[in-house]
Amino acid sequence: MEKRMDRYKLPFVTATKSRSKKAVPVLVVDDKSLAKATQEFLPAQKKWISTNGYAARPGDILAVPDEKGTVSSILFGLDANATPLNAGALASKLPDGCYRLVMEGDRQLAALGIALGAYRFTRYREQKRSNAEFIPPDGVDLERLAREAEATCFTRDLISTPTNDLGPGELEAAMRKLAARFKATVHVTRGDDLLKKNFPMIHAVGRASASAPRLLDMKWGNARHPKITLVGKGVCFDTGGLNIKPGSSMALMKKDMGGAANVLGLAMMIMTAKLPVRLRVLIPAVENSISGNAFRPGDILPSRKGITVEIGNTDAEGRLVLGDALAFGDEEKPQLMVDMATLTGAARVALGPDLPPFFTDDESLADALSTAGAELHDPLWRMPLWKPYNTMLSSRIADTNHITSGAFAGSVTAALFLQKFVGQQTPWIHLDVFGWMPTAKPWCPVGGEAQGIRALYQLIAERFAGG
Repeated sequence: MEKRMDRYKLPFVTATKSRSKKAVPVLVVDDKSLAKATQEFLPAQKKWISTNGYAARPGDILAVPDEKGTVSSILFGLDANATPLNAGALASKLPDGCYRLVMEGDRQLAALGIALGAYRFTRYREQKRSNAEFIPPDGVDLERLAREAEATCFTRDLISTPTNDLGPGELEAAMRKLAARFKATVHVTRGDDLLKKNFPMIHAVGRASASAPRLLDMKWGNARHPKITLVGKGVCFDTGGLNIKPGSSMALMKKDMGGAANVLGLAMMIMTAKLPVRLRVLIPAVENSISGNAFRPGDILPSRKGITVEIGNTDAEGRLVLGDALAFGDEEKPQLMVDMATLTGAARVALGPDLPPFFTDDESLADALSTAGAELHDPLWRMPLWKPYNTMLSSRIADTNHITSGAFAGSVTAALFLQKFVGQQTPWIHLDVFGWMPTAKPWCPVGGEAQGIRALYQLIAERFAGG
């Protein structure tokens, strides 16, 4: 485990006799359990707790000494009704040393919170981090812990990297590196070959960039196994095109490939676990730039599906590249197709940055994904594919517009546009993720974030791999 997790300097270590003996217990308590957890403490220790006014408020830490003045235990406040991921605060608040958790509740999620709370994005400068080490709590699935932590940190790294170091070419390189690790194959359709191979919308969106647009296609697994296709929006930077964004809206557009980063993180989890599926990952990797050959408002674009699309606004480019990729993925009739995209501001207005909406017409998939999200504290919220709103996408001269003329139901109508490129028989889920943590959480600093991939992994594992 230590070798696998060392890449991200995650804080869990293998238990040995010497480590276990030296490890300081961290008692996870709330205001109701504090008295019981400390009932065996010495009178002097109880007085120490009282004198310091410790009341087990969420996130509060108190070191309790023994009669020699040596720290004998740590008290850590964790609200029993809040997510166990809040234990991630321990990764940064504890001094150097070795610790072990003593707690009721979900130790697996608490351990994951600690692993993720230790993460720092260090590509451009060193970030202060604690050297605290933790022995995994009893009952924790270490393989699962390593798998989820590595995939999440990998996703964070990709999203947080600016476009000068992660354009379409570098995103392709990241996929190739991941594929090489797991002996997957990668095929890339690049530049004008996109027109020859019938991906006209991907080409149109990305042709103005100095870095050629491309469709990345990775395959892994036994062709006889159930086909799972993941599609990720790979817009490595979005100026808004000719409908240029204001500077304040453009500042974070390095994260507009957050869907691609998330599907690559999910793919990493699937391949690490060796799930018996035939996995395919499709990423249209582009930069929505401005030049003389940029696509324009009012253009009518052909698409792989054969649908003609009127361009209402060049700043709604993500759904265009996803349309071609979804149509391509649908052609082999997968047993499940999932797309992830940082698609609409409307989703953020409706649900905020922490709660991504998902869309599907499959009731069984919806129930399974909602259940997984709740169990794993990987929050998702189902939104409706409300068919009457398709009229908002009407065009007088093309089969469809790709945006509406008004401000209503932006996330719903974007999902309805994508659904036009998916066959009725294909089980499909669309996630409109933010991919960014604007305010630090105990398990995540400000920066790129994985959203929904642990819930999606559980759905895929249960449905296609028996658990």
